Amino acid sequence: MFLFLSKLLPLFIYPLGLALWMLVAAIVLILRKRSRLALIPIALSVLILLVGSSGAFSSFLVRSLEKQNLPQPLPNAQAIVVLGGATQSALPPRPWVEVSDEGDRVLYAAKLYREGKAPKVILSGGRIGWRGPGISEAADMATFMETMGVPRSAMLLEPNSLNTRENAVNVQKIAEQNQISQMLLVTSAMHMPRSLMIFQKLGMNPIPATTDFIVTTPNQPPSVQSFLLNLLPEAENLRSTTRAIKEYVGMVIYWLKGWI
Repeated sequence: MFLFLSKLLPLFIYPLGLALWMLVAAIVLILRKRSRLALIPIALSVLILLVGSSGAFSSFLVRSLEKQNLPQPLPNAQAIVVLGGATQSALPPRPWVEVSDEGDRVLYAAKLYREGKAPKVILSGGRIGWRGPGISEAADMATFMETMGVPRSAMLLEPNSLNTRENAVNVQKIAEQNQISQMLLVTSAMHMPRSLMIFQKLGMNPIPATTDFIVTTPNQPPSVQSFLLNLLPEAENLRSTTRAIKEYVGMVIYWLKGWI
């Protein structure tokens, strides 16, 4: 139930959900013959969508998370830990396992393995049943990484985790069973701050191997056209804003649960 509510309730405070609730409130006011008062939630709805989908606000919010763990020279370790969310099962009409928007996680982990950063790769991720059938994310990642030159013998699969806290708890068990103490943690840049706090709360100190950055540093000053376009609403910006808010909401919930 916690898993379901943790996915459902935040939808009402994400930009799109919040804007829709404002419109529902406006409709109720209009039906009650209070049309002038209904202008307030309508205006708030438009404002929420305009701000949330602007490139300037989205980049600001995303950067606040991504800048916390910028890439650094990585030492060798005993294992590379990859958190789930990077693949989609080979369900019809997909011909094979596909990478999701966070697919950089498995790509980067495979790259680190081929560079000799660690002899083992721990793949952590289950499959939420009510989101549809399919094998675990860990198994999907293993299939994908094997084609990238990572042998099955080097992989340790953790197929039961359904959230980041469970990722950390189950990875800790695997690490203890295999006497692994030095780990490189691979996940998306926005997801890394919360992930690190969870692992550290459990007494682990993985080294962040951050990937999947959304906001990049331009190699030249932005043009006037680019600046103006960055102020306009765009669906992808709204999605990035929502992902960033999701991380901050997750931090609050996990803090209240005593997990970070």
